[in-house]
Amino acid sequence: MQLDEVTITRAIVEEYFKVFLEYTDVDVALVGGGPANLVAARYLAQNGIKTVIFEKKLSIGGGMWGGGMMFPRIVVQEEARSILEDFGIHYKEYKEGYYTANSIEAVGKLISGAIDAGAQIFNLVEVEDVMIREDDRVCGLVINWAPVSMGRLAVDPLAVRAKLVVDGTGHDSIVCSTVQRKVPGSKFKGKSVVGEKPMWADVGERMVVDATGEVYPGLLAAGMAATAVSGSPRMGPIFGGMMLSGKKVASIAQGLLKH
Repeated sequence: MQLDEVTITRAIVEEYFKVFLEYTDVDVALVGGGPANLVAARYLAQNGIKTVIFEKKLSIGGGMWGGGMMFPRIVVQEEARSILEDFGIHYKEYKEGYYTANSIEAVGKLISGAIDAGAQIFNLVEVEDVMIREDDRVCGLVINWAPVSMGRLAVDPLAVRAKLVVDGTGHDSIVCSTVQRKVPGSKFKGKSVVGEKPMWADVGERMVVDATGEVYPGLLAAGMAATAVSGSPRMGPIFGGMMLSGKKVASIAQGLLKH
């Protein structure tokens, strides 16, 4: 067959914007494409919840790609082993309760699992603000192309409506920090975003799951964003807590959507 460049262009643009417009009004909008939000997206979408992830970087997967200090291996503890199995991620038992997995395979299968379940992922899209309504409830996101902020261009953003928003933006907890900065007196579970504490894997892994949930009306936190909001310790290249946080936030979001 003879290929036509304009047909190729039209196929890309038409298909992209058809899906983009469909996902300007969703049940759950997840900000950040790290492991917690990828896990959450899969469990939400497979239960028929209209789910979208916005990631400002070109690549999806957050810090999991690099494993520990660029050694492409991660550790997952016993409590999260079932999630590895849910996503078909191969793992080996290193010693009792400690399992290792290839970080590159893990990221690929988390992404594939979320998409196969029906979630949509838009990369190179940055969240620069939220929409709020009565009682300062978060009801959507203000988005722009990531290169706009990188180039410091004066370009107005667009908006997406969501019944719930999940901050999964890692150490910076961008969505929660934005709300704190722009809504005077805003508190998250009664306190300000305090940032994460130094590394303590055992405590950090437990506390990230405990801290996961709705932290502000309409806004939930998962993964390292939940750690930053709660002031919990960081945990390093063990990712079971991230995955368990994603599964928990999906369950909480489902419960909130039913009310």
